[in-house]
This record gives sequence, C-alpha cells and structure tokens, in this order.
Amino acid sequence: MTYASEADLLNVALFGRTARQWRDANPKLDGNMRDHATIEQLLVLANLESLNAELIHMGLPSGERLTKLNAIAIRQMRTLTASAARLLGGGGKA
Repeated sequence: MTYASEADLLNVALFGRTARQWRDANPKLDGNMRDHATIEQLLVLANLESLNAELIHMGLPSGERLTKLNAIAIRQMRTLTASAARLLGGGGKA
C-alpha cells in the first residue's frame, strides 16, 4: 500500500493524476500511463523517484513532497522539452 501511494504521489506530481484516474479516462488504451509517457516524462519520473526518496529520508510529509516534486517536474519538463525543440529546430550548437 505504501508503494502504491508513493507511486500515485509521483504520478500526480508529474502527470497531474493518479493511475486509476488515468485508467478511468483512457479505458481503451492498453497498459498504464507510464507505458504511454514520453521519453522526457520517463526521465523526469526517474529523477522524481530519487528525489522523493531523499525527501522521505528528510521526514517531509507527503503534501510538502508533492508540492516540491511538482515544481521540480515542471522545471525539468520545460528544460527537456525546450532542449529537444532547439535540437529538432536546428537551434542547437554542435
């Protein structure tokens, strides 16, 4: 149960919904939301998992962790998607 609630905390921080909410909204899709995530989302999720473990170790309550993890997820997604756009648009430096 603890693992499921931590997974949902991470899902909400990154995707804005729990696994059940995603399944209810996407009943015809196979798999779970992580199966349909972008590479950027999966990278941020891996980072959030690690950061969440540290925040738990520091004794932060789940509400505070969610707030911090969501802010980090937003910042990392903006950075990753901007970098990808620059590379695809030819604006990156070689």
